[in-house]
Amino acid sequence: MRATVMIKAHDVRIDTVPDAAIRKPTDALIRISRACICGSDLWPYNGGPNVVGQQMGHEAIGVVLDVGSDVRTIKRGQVVIMPFAFSDGSCLFCDEGLQTSCRHGGFFGTGGEAGGAQAEALRIPWADGTLYPLPVDEDDALMPALLTLSDVMGTGHHAAVVSRVQPGGTVAVIGDGAVGLCGVIAAARLGAAQIIIMGRHPGRTDLARQFGATDVVGARGEEAIAEVMALTGGIGVQSVLECVGTADAMATSMGIVRPGGAVGRVGVPHYDAIPGVMPMFRHNVLVGGGPAPVRAYIDELLPDIMEGRIQPGLVFDRTVGLDDVPQGYAAMNAREALKVLVRP
Repeated sequence: MRATVMIKAHDVRIDTVPDAAIRKPTDALIRISRACICGSDLWPYNGGPNVVGQQMGHEAIGVVLDVGSDVRTIKRGQVVIMPFAFSDGSCLFCDEGLQTSCRHGGFFGTGGEAGGAQAEALRIPWADGTLYPLPVDEDDALMPALLTLSDVMGTGHHAAVVSRVQPGGTVAVIGDGAVGLCGVIAAARLGAAQIIIMGRHPGRTDLARQFGATDVVGARGEEAIAEVMALTGGIGVQSVLECVGTADAMATSMGIVRPGGAVGRVGVPHYDAIPGVMPMFRHNVLVGGGPAPVRAYIDELLPDIMEGRIQPGLVFDRTVGLDDVPQGYAAMNAREALKVLVRP
């Protein structure tokens, strides 16, 4: 079968790899109907940590082709969401809604045995605990929006939950990528009164306003902090959704969060220590977050997509076939595309 393989920095190819197949009785096999390229895929693309020859992609909707003998709830022919992490659905952490810490789980598209979703098919470990059946067919018009539940919409929601977004609250979202924009959706959905999007790409910040952002701050560093403080009467925001992952983004978070506020960080961190630890301690600021347990959030978010109350599928602004995935990476890396949807 064909799959996307990271050869080295800036060298992504569509190669022939061994066919995906059932290996364990708890596995399922899916045909990939929709996948996409994530902003986090650009870290290895630009020379960040990667495994030579890793199969890429961790977000997908698929059709179940086969299931192992121990699979009970997932059936052949179902259209399913594939979250970016696989989980057994029964361990202590899965029971607590933290599937990304499953004792028997792991992540797709990281070079491990699980493989990647930017491919024709994929083996799904722990199918019952991982996959989420959908009440639609694979050509439903809501496919782009439903695909976001595999990662970016759930991740934006996680940032909002961890940062304790509340009705009437004040929020800043750092980053105008797909996760940041979904963070705006999440904050608006939870009732925030003021949502400041911090980004410098007009097309993206326009979309953020469409999603519910009330203010745009395009500056960076100290200038950005000053603008947010001015917008909040010198107090800062109650909730910061940090959706970038750099030390500078975290330093900005510490500069704009008000005493007693919270920072939800979901950008993969590219720093060793959180800047501003002493102010964080002095002002009783909470910092939390990590890989979003998106499987736990689907029940809550799915009805809003099905009934048209939120439209996270608008973050996709380009669609490619599998053969054109390398061009999709290049377009996202050059900021010519926000998020690329893949139709194998």
